[in-house]
Amino acid sequence: MVKKFIIVFSFCCLSLSASVINIAVAANVSYALNDLKSEFHKIYPDIKVQVTLGSSGKLTAQIKNGAPYELFMAANMKYPNALYAKGLATTKPVVYAKGSLAMLSTRSQDFAKGIAITTMPNIKKIAIANPNTAPYGKAAKEALKNASLYTLVKYKLVYAESVSGAVAYTVNATDLGFVAKSSLFSPRMKRFKKGVNWMEVDPKLYTPIKQGIVILKNAKNSRAIKAFYDFILSKKAKRIFKSYGYVL
Repeated sequence: MVKKFIIVFSFCCLSLSASVINIAVAANVSYALNDLKSEFHKIYPDIKVQVTLGSSGKLTAQIKNGAPYELFMAANMKYPNALYAKGLATTKPVVYAKGSLAMLSTRSQDFAKGIAITTMPNIKKIAIANPNTAPYGKAAKEALKNASLYTLVKYKLVYAESVSGAVAYTVNATDLGFVAKSSLFSPRMKRFKKGVNWMEVDPKLYTPIKQGIVILKNAKNSRAIKAFYDFILSKKAKRIFKSYGYVL
């Protein structure tokens, strides 16, 4: 009897340590994600983190339709709050970081004009994430409206599915783009210089982007998911978020 118990106990421990977790993550976090995963794996080397990236709105729709995600890192609090209200999340949403909005151009620009640069004749196309599903797109639209510029430049706007899509449009196709500040700290983007190629959008022009995290009901009391959740809220993770331009 004792021998049988030892075998069963050992198997349980193995199944907890060698785990695969399935998480949904807002596109703006993608730039910091490799560093976050690397640091997490130093602590939990046997937990594999499987990630699906997308706009918060689309990921929320997938969760509502039964997608097998176990944890959701959204780009604002609206979507995780909605999931919690519907009983699809088992933890109350909390803020893990606060995002910042920036304007980016591959060419040098006169950013002394601030957000009014969007009205300049040489700025013919402006990339923006879909404001209906992407919180950073919503923030960009709000900033333009609060600066009384939206009606003047809305014909220039080119919509991407997510904020990472807006970055791709900005780098490859448009004259300017509204992007997550976090994207500018990734290795491939560091060639763009603050004040020359990019500047932060005045945070007074948009509602603070409080990014929320929840454990979803699919986690079923998973210790591996709880470990990742706790890590994202830890001091180590906060240092990584700060290094990518997030406000804590």
